[in-house]
Amino acid sequence: MSQTDYRSQPEPFLERVQGRVVSIGRIDESAVLDAYRRWAPVYDFTFGVVARQGRRHAVQVLNQGRGRVLEVGVGTGLSLPDYKRHLEVTGIDLSPEMLEKARERVNEERLDHVAGLHEMDAGDLKFADASFDTVVAMFVMTVVPDPEKVMRELSRVVRPGGEVLLVNHFSQTEGVRGWVERRMAPFADKIGWRSVFDLSRVEVCDDLELVERKSLRPFGLFTMVRFAKRDAARHPVAAE
Repeated sequence: MSQTDYRSQPEPFLERVQGRVVSIGRIDESAVLDAYRRWAPVYDFTFGVVARQGRRHAVQVLNQGRGRVLEVGVGTGLSLPDYKRHLEVTGIDLSPEMLEKARERVNEERLDHVAGLHEMDAGDLKFADASFDTVVAMFVMTVVPDPEKVMRELSRVVRPGGEVLLVNHFSQTEGVRGWVERRMAPFADKIGWRSVFDLSRVEVCDDLELVERKSLRPFGLFTMVRFAKRDAARHPVAAE
């Protein structure tokens, strides 16, 4: 059996829900920090270019709203100039090197709609409940160690009636793309990314309702999903 065949990996390498593999790859925080420390100087000219259309589409959607926006995984701040000035934007990221680039961008481009940029773990947000009208995480969920924990934090800090918006890679189970994603899986822990990542990994919050799912260019590699935060008083979650 080939050394690159994911089936040769020990069982903990596969993440399952009810017997179905929903993710392949172990991510730890130190691997993510190391990866983004290396990527920070060239990120804007590499992955930043690949992700440009998905990022701009998401911000166009956000610009139709109002109030306070939290961008989780703000990185070097590539999206910040695209937000309309009627929004108050706060960004967080785990990487100090990425945040340094983002702060330089805010200063150089005089982005006075940016309220703050903070070094923070997406799985442990230091904000009060219902602090934001909208929370967005672009190209984040496949690189965090515990995506379910992050989703619960995003849900916690958005107000009832607000939205959580994700732009992310969600894997396919069939076809050439599915085959490629699985062959890439054994390298996930080395590059700080999961090539196999199922949508169910982010559908874990009872108070978030999936209201839109849209494939984005280029090539449909990324998907935008929008969740609406239910008002508990109007839509109580039924007890099990």
